Amino acid sequence: MRKSNWSGLIAVLMTLTAVACNKPSTGEETNASDAPVMAKGAGVPVAAAGETVPVGTANADAADDPAIWVDPGDPSRVIIYGTDKKEGLYAYRPDGSVFQHLAGGKPNNVDLRDGFVVDGRPQVLVAASDRDPKRFGIVLFLMDPVTLQTRFWGVVKADLAEPYGLCLGRRGQDFVVLINGTDGQVRQLAISAGPGGSVRAVEQKRYAVGSQTEGCVVDDARGIVYIGEEAKGIWSYSLDPARGAERSQVASAPSQALVPDVEGLALIRDGGKTWLLASSQGDSAFAAWQVDGKPRYAGRFSVAPSNRVDAVTGTDGIAAMNGRIGPFAEGLIVVQDDADEAPGAKGERQNFKLVEWRAIKAALRLD
Repeated sequence: MRKSNWSGLIAVLMTLTAVACNKPSTGEETNASDAPVMAKGAGVPVAAAGETVPVGTANADAADDPAIWVDPGDPSRVIIYGTDKKEGLYAYRPDGSVFQHLAGGKPNNVDLRDGFVVDGRPQVLVAASDRDPKRFGIVLFLMDPVTLQTRFWGVVKADLAEPYGLCLGRRGQDFVVLINGTDGQVRQLAISAGPGGSVRAVEQKRYAVGSQTEGCVVDDARGIVYIGEEAKGIWSYSLDPARGAERSQVASAPSQALVPDVEGLALIRDGGKTWLLASSQGDSAFAAWQVDGKPRYAGRFSVAPSNRVDAVTGTDGIAAMNGRIGPFAEGLIVVQDDADEAPGAKGERQNFKLVEWRAIKAALRLD
């Protein structure tokens, strides 16, 4: 009888161990790659054009999400933001070197919108989701478009299980920020400058996606936000508070296009068309849809090694912008690489890869 009880206990422990080992992982805080290192990602290969200096947190799962700013009057003036989710925010030059480092906090996702007025001066509003207990919500920065220097502005606390994904947008005169959590909850707030340049935030609506979310991107022109539900696909929601949690599905996962986790989302407009790009982390690929009307799937690509820049694997965040951006004549895509395999590198260094938009268009025949 005693032997039988021990056998039963061992069987239960083995079952629990098997369940724990097979439990899907988001790769968060793992000190390792978010996906198995692959010789190459799925989809049509597109050569990397450059890369940034790795984030400063060594031997850790740290780099996460990028955002791109270019001076509308001078496309040679470019800042690429990138988060180190264990240590702070980086501002990179278009050659990948570090322009500025804002240490502190645990920023996960980052986004920006220019034309934000504080004390009568136009600024670039930069926002990041932050999981540091002292911040735990939305961290706001202001970038001076004259000096290109970024400074901390303030914090808006969020009542989420864990602040995770974030994106910025415009709805009429409002600058809106959407932040989501690991529990699938979403908050939409209007951000403005109050008396003396103080932060003013007003919640406009809240809703639940269903399960863990992260990547999101706002289409200002159409007044909608695309949100990635990591294990289930991509949804679109209206920014209109009156429409609440009304939504439509853009793409499902797992599927031909998306292998969970569904991670970063980005929009790029080119020649009157709007393309939605999504990170398919499970097979180190990126999927594209034309989303001017009913979403039309356009194919998948991966970022291949080129000129001593390694391939992208286990990718997370993505940012995109059309037009001349520094040395990139027809647009730039920036993606996170969770295993920067530079010559002589040791450990799981992470950085951001730079890819020419025209190379992606050619590979997927999007013209």
